[in-house]
Amino acid sequence: MAIDEAKVQEFVGKAMADLGGALTAAQVVIGDKLGLYRAMAGAGPMSAADLARRTSTNERSIREWLAAQAAAGYLTYDPASARYTLPDEHAAALADESSPACVLGGFQGMSAAIRSTAKVVDAFRTGAGVGWHEHDPELFVGTERFFRPGYNANLVSSWLPALDGVVEKLERGATVADVGCGFGASTIIMAQAFPRSTFVGFDYHPASVEAAQERAERARVSDRVRFQVAPAKSYPGTYDLVTFFDCLHDMGDPVGAARHVKSSLRPEGTWMLVEPFAHDRTEDNLNPVGRVFYGASTLVCTQASLAQEVGLALGAQAGEARLREVLIEAGFGRIRRATETPFNMVLEVRV
Repeated sequence: MAIDEAKVQEFVGKAMADLGGALTAAQVVIGDKLGLYRAMAGAGPMSAADLARRTSTNERSIREWLAAQAAAGYLTYDPASARYTLPDEHAAALADESSPACVLGGFQGMSAAIRSTAKVVDAFRTGAGVGWHEHDPELFVGTERFFRPGYNANLVSSWLPALDGVVEKLERGATVADVGCGFGASTIIMAQAFPRSTFVGFDYHPASVEAAQERAERARVSDRVRFQVAPAKSYPGTYDLVTFFDCLHDMGDPVGAARHVKSSLRPEGTWMLVEPFAHDRTEDNLNPVGRVFYGASTLVCTQASLAQEVGLALGAQAGEARLREVLIEAGFGRIRRATETPFNMVLEVRV
């Protein structure tokens, strides 16, 4: 059967672009770790010698990195002066961790996830999954860096206010459980905003809990925040607010976890469930955001769930309808999409 050679070449072009994207991801990690973007931010046009001198790096290696970054569209290049510039708009994403546009953590985390490809290949054959704790530790660091800018931009200003009566409780003084807290970014942000409330972060991963406690101490909120190793299905205590940030879909038994949330809520308590944004139909997620989330889910999220009991494997693009099925099965009767961003949906869940 004859094939359309023009379409073959068109697809090869796309594949080459994706290959270039994979290589660019490694270049971003290099630029981040060596402080190259920070050195270029706001500095105007720079030569390879300028950047190498400023960052104490090898000029020949820097020259190649600069050309690769210009070819990728991350830097601009002036052939007359042989100088490169990091545009201010790009610097917001590549050099400023306080910016909601910062993408450095995503590159760091997903580059680490790719290093587990051999494990994932085996897991495809066996169905045994790959546990979160089995990945390169850079995944944990990168994931926190990736989510933190969005939490800083939205959690206190829009997500919590979208919940009925929750901000008022937090201002008076409430007890909060942040389940699947990782390095504690979300927990600490809430504690800084609501000093009369107390917060407990739970995670099954001991190294993350240790890192979270250290960060709480550095942020000077350890008087009202503590972290504890505990799984989502058996963390202790009762709470006015329980939060799950981008983690329910990673759990092997999300229904069991949801049932435990129900038992841990005080009367009229609220569960804030934050999940990656997704439409309910696969075809509606075939876009750049869905591409990232499906890709991350293939390497990390789905495998993490398969490695646990039940292994329901919701995936990072489960969608609201599928999440509602889980919540209803667990016994919740009031479920409302409180708000959303292009990257997250926030569900208010009550008994």
